[in-house]
Amino acid sequence: MHRFDELDMKLLYELTADGSISVPTLSKKLGINASVLYSRIKRLMKKKLIKKFTIEIDDSLLGIGVKASVGINRDPKFKDVIHKQFMDIVEIVSISEITGRFDIMIHVYAKTLEDLHGIVIDKIGKIEGIQNTETFVELQKTDKDPVYLIR
Repeated sequence: MHRFDELDMKLLYELTADGSISVPTLSKKLGINASVLYSRIKRLMKKKLIKKFTIEIDDSLLGIGVKASVGINRDPKFKDVIHKQFMDIVEIVSISEITGRFDIMIHVYAKTLEDLHGIVIDKIGKIEGIQNTETFVELQKTDKDPVYLIR
């Protein structure tokens, strides 16, 4: 396991809050020389702690009105075929194999509840090997910083 010091954690905190912050601005904010920050960020990327820099999109402006999680039980013989078919359904944004009463939990984005219904019934439910599904519609979401980022 890699060891990360207080500066690494401060960098992670700041970059998680705003991945577009410039190194000179970050340097002023943290009171650390910019060249030190450049090398630290490069080291964190080399160690693969920082996987990528990305953007956060307001899905509602793209017409996404409904987000849901769908718990799925499947016949184990169809595991790979089902996974491949899920990868082809554009509305599925993530697939997790889980423990508990479901085998898989997928996250689905749809424009409307009617669209969600069609995705679950017509696209997911008709895949060979799917035994049953249970859909959980997101009503409200509050993201928290992971505990390792709390200062």
